[in-house]
Amino acid sequence: MAFRKKAQTILFENPDILVIQECECLDKLIFKDEIQKPNDSFWFGDNPHKGLGVFTYGEYAISPLPDHNTDFRFVVPLQISNGQITYTLLAIWAQKPETNDNYGIHIWNAINYYTEIVSLDNLLLIGDFNSNTFWDKPNRESNHSNVVAYLSKHTIESTYHYFHNQIQGKEKDPTFYLYKQLGRPYHLDYCFVSKTSLRNYKTYI
Repeated sequence: MAFRKKAQTILFENPDILVIQECECLDKLIFKDEIQKPNDSFWFGDNPHKGLGVFTYGEYAISPLPDHNTDFRFVVPLQISNGQITYTLLAIWAQKPETNDNYGIHIWNAINYYTEIVSLDNLLLIGDFNSNTFWDKPNRESNHSNVVAYLSKHTIESTYHYFHNQIQGKEKDPTFYLYKQLGRPYHLDYCFVSKTSLRNYKTYI
């Protein structure tokens, strides 16, 4: 939360695209003068203090795609383009259903629903999946491992695991500390891209 106060930390890395969960709405997102402003911004959510924000820098612009299925509210399809290259982005903030503890079910259902999008080149899936192979449950179709296998079948790979030679569920780098406790590290955030485009990316996830 309060991305306006934290943006400078990630901007030191000169990102092209940022996907920010628990982000305040654009009306409340007022950056200090010394902080680089995004070229384009997109926000989706119900709570103005806590939604899903996407920001681009350089010459990249954001266009919402018309086929967002709100059954998967926080798996949002967008187009990112700089006039020379165009990406399709599924911006993700996995939410826990009211009926169970399965954070991965919306992602699983979304990638099976968006079959045409998943088949595209230059596809990005970026965000907080709130899941890890470590938590797979027997006989649960929407386990994290099944999400990874489904994407891999469509030649879509995690950039972190590809570049750092890591195994799903055994990541050396956490992306989240439960209750901000260093003794409770987890890897929950991912950047998946079309494998044919992996050489074009630098990632910190």
